[in-house]
Amino acid sequence: MVRKSRKSRAEWKIYKNVFDSFTEKNLFLLSSQGHFAELDQPIALGKEANVFLARKKDDTHIIVKIYRLENCNFNKMFYYISADPRFLGLENQKRKIIFSWVQREFRNLLLAREKIPVPTPIAFKDNILLMEFIGDDVPAPKLKDHIPENPEKFFKKVIKQIKLLIDANLIHGDLSEFNILNYKNDPVFIDMSQSTPLKTQNSRELLERDLFNVCKFFNKHMKVDVEAVKKDVLKHFDSKDPDKL
Repeated sequence: MVRKSRKSRAEWKIYKNVFDSFTEKNLFLLSSQGHFAELDQPIALGKEANVFLARKKDDTHIIVKIYRLENCNFNKMFYYISADPRFLGLENQKRKIIFSWVQREFRNLLLAREKIPVPTPIAFKDNILLMEFIGDDVPAPKLKDHIPENPEKFFKKVIKQIKLLIDANLIHGDLSEFNILNYKNDPVFIDMSQSTPLKTQNSRELLERDLFNVCKFFNKHMKVDVEAVKKDVLKHFDSKDPDKL
């Protein structure tokens, strides 16, 4: 059981003003729908989004990810999402972009979970996304914070999951040791708001960046044949017809 740390609404506001009135209203709505009973503790407090652990009535937990309306780099979001064929015609308006970004992460997780381990998306409302909690007594650590017992085996699993994600018509787009959980020595991909379909114009470029980041990290702990890995994954990418996925 995750240790609880119950906070009043006023106490939670100290966390960089997460709870503006708009977000408070959405949190109350999602809670009243039965998704969670209360927030327990922050897991990550970032510039653009804050991640909390929330307790359900049965004492199990879920993840609540809150995008900060005043701090999000919506210009960067618009640059990426406007190239996504699923969001063509999106207006360049701050809140619409942020809300679409959250919806995009929800949709990407739904697609990805058909092929690889990712947090199951539960619900979303405007700037808030609810997801499955990955962990046991504590949240599963990020790869950067917990090196696998067998780096070579873990690396092979990561590469396999990148290829399986391609089979699901997705490129992660922001993959690194910061966005992979090490859960019982198995990789779980997270933070998939930047993930994009194969037919997006810059999908190959994003895939190459993912491979570079992953290989760079594992090269610190084992010998990686970067060119062979890149050739293998890009060949898999090039063999796919996005229109048939």
